[in-house]
Amino acid sequence: MIIVKHTNELKPNELIEIFKQRVAVFVVEQNCPYQEVDDDDFDDLHVCLMENNKLKAYTRIIDKGDHITFGRVLVVKEYRKDGLGRQIVQATIDEIKKRFPNQPIQIQAQAYLQKFYESFGFKAISTVYLEDNIPHLDMLLENN
Repeated sequence: MIIVKHTNELKPNELIEIFKQRVAVFVVEQNCPYQEVDDDDFDDLHVCLMENNKLKAYTRIIDKGDHITFGRVLVVKEYRKDGLGRQIVQATIDEIKKRFPNQPIQIQAQAYLQKFYESFGFKAISTVYLEDNIPHLDMLLENN
């Protein structure tokens, strides 16, 4: 089941579980010390794929004004290889199209996922660069 909530709609235990899983993936697993919880978390939408009250996959959507972005795309370790990455990204794109019609979707994708995002219609709009010592590139999906 996909659940989408604004930060202020989340219960404390839901927010803690989200932050716990994000830190587990983006700080611990990727061995990347950085400020994982940031100011965007005050005012964003959290897209959660839940089953039996357990978080299985997650993204966050941020309105940047001239475009919409999403990130922190993760699948909880024990649920990988079940196609949940594709499911959570498609649900995120669908939610953006519903809430922000005609707004372009621009993301910072890890470079090794370029073909994955291209399969949703994203196009690379930058060369590869390092973000927190991880190769990334900017990608755009026109939302018409």
